[in-house]
Amino acid sequence: MLYFLPSPLKGILSLLFYTVNTIFMTTPLIALSFFKFIAPAHGFVVVLDKILISIANLWIGINSFNSKLFCKIEWDIRGLEKLEPNEWYLVLSNHQSWVDILALQTTLNRKIPMLKFFIKKELIWIPFLGLAWWALDFPFMKRYSKHQLKRKPYLKGKDLENTKKACEKFKHTPVTIMNFVEGTRFTPQKKGSQNNHFTHLLNPKAGGIAFVLGSMGDYLHKIIDVTIVYPDKIPTFWEYISGRVNKIIIDFEVLPVTDSLTGDYFNDPEYKDRFFTWLDAVWQKKDEKIKALKT
Repeated sequence: MLYFLPSPLKGILSLLFYTVNTIFMTTPLIALSFFKFIAPAHGFVVVLDKILISIANLWIGINSFNSKLFCKIEWDIRGLEKLEPNEWYLVLSNHQSWVDILALQTTLNRKIPMLKFFIKKELIWIPFLGLAWWALDFPFMKRYSKHQLKRKPYLKGKDLENTKKACEKFKHTPVTIMNFVEGTRFTPQKKGSQNNHFTHLLNPKAGGIAFVLGSMGDYLHKIIDVTIVYPDKIPTFWEYISGRVNKIIIDFEVLPVTDSLTGDYFNDPEYKDRFFTWLDAVWQKKDEKIKALKT
């Protein structure tokens, strides 16, 4: 292991390793994905998706080795033994840094079905990564501002239509749908602007995950509530790849998807109130757990 190298050199070498691995692994992944359009037969697409996911898992595995090569991190992982590789999951997590994604991929690769995130549509233009996410059927979401909806009312509900289409693709192969429920990374400034009742979290956004549960209720039987804690400080991506992160704590808690969690969030006020109350309670418990893990 290369822990002895100076931090800046570790960061440069690690970034180079990430870049080469991404180019090398995503090129065949993107090329193979075009066969889904040439021969869109359902059985063929299912087999091809499994091949694409295998390539992606190898890509993630090499990235994890990269992390171990340059970073001497103490991993405190709790609840991982409760997870299964052939189950459909919805993952709810707090969000603090780009490091969250790398930490979750390192911890969960091949332990559960591949994580698929809801991604801002603009990110499709990131070289190699954008097309790789597209090839792997990551759902790209376009958010519309209140001003845009006022000018073009027909756009209302478009993002939810896209969510539903994405969920349809997830029904033929076990999948883990990942959602950072706060919608953005936590900072004290953002928390202050919300004036919320949490200490370490932003307000959770219920609509998107309620819609996913409603669309995939026959498949999603379990929710993984993930709590990520950095005991020293919230790291940047550069600090992570430079070996400056000493410890990461990740707690996994499996929750059942009960009948009370599925419904029409946008047209059933009673269900909407019930779902928000449930999510708020989950978030309150998470806030208390973060406080305990930090001490």
